[in-house]
Amino acid sequence: MQVDPRGQRFAAVLTSIVLIVVLVTSSWLLLAVQAAVFLIGVLFGLRSAPYGLIYQALIRPRLGSPKELEPEAPPRFAQGVGAVFALTGVVGYALGIPALGMTATAFALVAAFLNAAFGLCLGCEAYLLFRRLTPGRATS
Repeated sequence: MQVDPRGQRFAAVLTSIVLIVVLVTSSWLLLAVQAAVFLIGVLFGLRSAPYGLIYQALIRPRLGSPKELEPEAPPRFAQGVGAVFALTGVVGYALGIPALGMTATAFALVAAFLNAAFGLCLGCEAYLLFRRLTPGRATS
């Protein structure tokens, strides 16, 4: 499946905003909601994720069709990485270990911000590296 890369950047902007609010408020509940957003993207595809639905309904019609599409697998993998960091942060905040919650949230924020601001998807790059290093698997 192919996805609009502009949708991924839009989702990264929203994710960055949510993660900044989490760092300011230490809200494990808001971080759990963000983790659910990540997991929906991983399990059901990026077009079914809440931020993808918002992008498709409100933003993409105003932009028109993208010049090119990208494979869904790398950003979907990146959503999984984000989910791991978010869930780790939830555990940290919920168990009264704010340093763990803040650190995990900050790592997720850095990755989301790099994608939002510069189009650099760290999880996507990790996916491609993993594919290259796995014998017998082609990169896609």
